[in-house]
Amino acid sequence: MIRVVLADDQTLVRRGIAGLLALADDVEVVAEGDDGDAALALVAAHRPDVLLLDLQMPRRDGIAVLAALRDRDDPTPVLVLTTFDDDALVARALSAGARGYLLKDVTLEQLLDAVRAVASGGRLWQPAVTERLLRALVDRPAAPLDGIDRPEPLTPRELDVLRLVAAGWANREIADALHLAPGTVKNHVSAVLLKLGVRDRTRAALRALELGLL
Repeated sequence: MIRVVLADDQTLVRRGIAGLLALADDVEVVAEGDDGDAALALVAAHRPDVLLLDLQMPRRDGIAVLAALRDRDDPTPVLVLTTFDDDALVARALSAGARGYLLKDVTLEQLLDAVRAVASGGRLWQPAVTERLLRALVDRPAAPLDGIDRPEPLTPRELDVLRLVAAGWANREIADALHLAPGTVKNHVSAVLLKLGVRDRTRAALRALELGLL
């Protein structure tokens, strides 16, 4: 059984999604929250297989929830389900660690497929959103970010970490994949940000694309 925590500030939407998920024999909504703080508390209390997360919520939005989970090295897979078809939000969600991004106009079958994929360790991005975002990144004119031209060269290990950061992996996932201590990964991420001259993981991914590092 795939255990899901559902976070959405719109009660009717949240209850509707929960009711639809209940139609599946292998999915169970174990808790519901109406804001980001509730989402974090419910994840800590229930340890779900998937957090189904809206982005636009009061007090703490979905991006802030993703950042908080990443900062505390919580491995809970997050599937974003939102009405916001915005390239910048998709990029921020990916960089913050989301494993999937769907719009609320998906079918029940598509939603269930995404929940199952994310729960099993996969990633699923709505094709139209992904294609448009990647096209925008490819077409983006090369321009230095944060006032630097070329960064100090990254070490092979830092490049490994950068590629996984750009793919939206959390520090704990990177540590497991590269057989490193979480503290070592944090040091590598800090070094990458410093060398690229950027302030966060999203800008690091964009800067790396511009420099042809990915």
